[in-house]
Amino acid sequence: MNSKQSIAQTITDNVIKSLESGVAPWVKPWHNRGVDAPYNPVAKRYYNGINFVQLSMMPASTDYWVTYKQAQSVGAQVRKGSVGVPVVYFSPLEVTDKVTGDAKKIPMLKHYTVFNADQVDGLELPAPAERNMNETIASCEEFIKAQRARIQFGGNRAFYVPSMDYIQLPGLDQFKSSADYYSTALHELSHWTGHESRLNRDFSGRFGNEAYAFEELVAELGSAMLCAHLKLDGQLQHTSYIANWLKVLRDDPKNILKASALAQKILDYTIKTEEAEEA
Repeated sequence: MNSKQSIAQTITDNVIKSLESGVAPWVKPWHNRGVDAPYNPVAKRYYNGINFVQLSMMPASTDYWVTYKQAQSVGAQVRKGSVGVPVVYFSPLEVTDKVTGDAKKIPMLKHYTVFNADQVDGLELPAPAERNMNETIASCEEFIKAQRARIQFGGNRAFYVPSMDYIQLPGLDQFKSSADYYSTALHELSHWTGHESRLNRDFSGRFGNEAYAFEELVAELGSAMLCAHLKLDGQLQHTSYIANWLKVLRDDPKNILKASALAQKILDYTIKTEEAEEA
């Protein structure tokens, strides 16, 4: 088994273990101390893609993660005996094309280890931000409007229709909470980004088959990232798809890497669209 397969298999095994217990591991029923998404306070950046998934499902008490050297660089120290978590990145490797003889670069998956802030002594962290649901709802509303997606309201189902490029949502008053409404809207918005005029994902799947399940996994991860970005707590749309996701992940452990990368594109695309609207 090569390094890429090994890392992917480890992450996939962790996700499968959680899904088999009936829980989507990127959804937590509690708030960590931090910023609602895995964050590196030394590098001042969020972890993205598969690293968002990997770190989100760790049973840690904070959202903050650093490497051993980063902790040392700010005068902190990882506690002796602490076990870290691998995070991955792609590094270009130059190879020679066997057919043309030309040099080309291929992405090689590598990894390094990070530790949660609760394993580090002397690490200075930002003060926790105040949570204001009214501000969160306003931010969600503005974010969704900035995408300019066509949304129709009514009925008792939420879905996206690729052939007609519109989102269908029940009315806000039909949801148990505003948070559930907006998290559902963000899930369907994640599907909406896959239209051929936007991120151009494959919508050829039918309910119950692998292509359909894979797109639902992408949208689930995309909406989880969007909820974290907007600091929204809501029920994601995972319950009825867990069995199908398990098949997708068991068939190919690299599918979690692929789905996470596509979900990151959803977040990047929608943030860029909002910023363009505000400019």
